[in-house]
Amino acid sequence: MSQSLAPGSGAPSVCTVAFEVNGERRTLTVDTRTTLLDALREHLRLTGAKKGCDHGQCGACTVLLDGVRIVSCLTFAVMHDGDRITTIEGLGRPDALSPLQAAFVAHDGFQCGYCTPGQICSAIGMLAEHAQGWPSHATADVAAETCALTDAEIRERMSGNLCRCAAYPNIVAAIKEAEGLA
Repeated sequence: MSQSLAPGSGAPSVCTVAFEVNGERRTLTVDTRTTLLDALREHLRLTGAKKGCDHGQCGACTVLLDGVRIVSCLTFAVMHDGDRITTIEGLGRPDALSPLQAAFVAHDGFQCGYCTPGQICSAIGMLAEHAQGWPSHATADVAAETCALTDAEIRERMSGNLCRCAAYPNIVAAIKEAEGLA
């Protein structure tokens, strides 16, 4: 990562960062205050992750960072030099949807669609967390190696992603189908 100092401050004002986005190595020179969300949307023109609240409360900007879900509005792009980032655009194509995308369509897991990219990225991360045995607040026995992925578990694990249209039952159904639970 190369840096350029702000006049008189000793602090870098612009940095060059390189990361892999949806399988493609990308290099950007950005202001050090640029969020990962803004780097994706404004610099790389990947507009799937949405700027909802810009405070990390709605989950519309959720992406996968090295396979782990994060809200991209709360992290700076320069913090991710060398990281692997997956956005909704990297999960499937209109003619070849990922299983989770196809389940969202089949179960009408979206209405306005604004939150859908974040919901899908979050669901992928959530399913990986569950597969690794991570408990949630709804897990009855947090010491158990596994727990059933019940509706309550899915709702709790997806609670960081808000849907203004209230498509939650359809989102849960889509996740269950994609995971083979429906």
